[in-house]
Amino acid sequence: MIALTCVLTLAVRIPSPTKGYMNLGDCAVLFGAWLLGPALGPVAGGLGSALADIIAGYPVYAPGTLVIKALMAAAVSLSLYLISGSGKSRPRAGFITGAAAAETLMVAGYWLYEALVIGEGLVPALAGVPGNAVQGVVGAAGSFFLVEILSYTGVGRICGAGGVGRAVPGAKDA
Repeated sequence: MIALTCVLTLAVRIPSPTKGYMNLGDCAVLFGAWLLGPALGPVAGGLGSALADIIAGYPVYAPGTLVIKALMAAAVSLSLYLISGSGKSRPRAGFITGAAAAETLMVAGYWLYEALVIGEGLVPALAGVPGNAVQGVVGAAGSFFLVEILSYTGVGRICGAGGVGRAVPGAKDA
């Protein structure tokens, strides 16, 4: 998953106004969180994305990316665990809730990172918010599509998807 995250991040790179780039890496970050759970999902998402920043020539973003993408994966995994583990088998709701929280963390995280660490300033760093928001929507939709397709194959049961030990979401899930 580290390699897949890195490759998807590098496969399509659209430069953003704030010296970064939009990419498809969020699909792998969120999918990895579903597949690997709350312990390994954040490791794969954070390391794969940070490695892509280094390879792509954006090493200044790598520390922020490591933390932001790991937090995104943790949000998805923990949301799945909390909602699915509550006795109500609602993994779709858990994934959607987690993906929305994750992408919100990503947009806010990069805005603050660009503003405070890179030194853009709070208002100028807002220029990156629309691009990150688009990346977030595409990443959430793409990962949800992957999860939906693979949930019917039983991959989740084999891998312990979402840290809850069953396929997420399935045909009978709400």
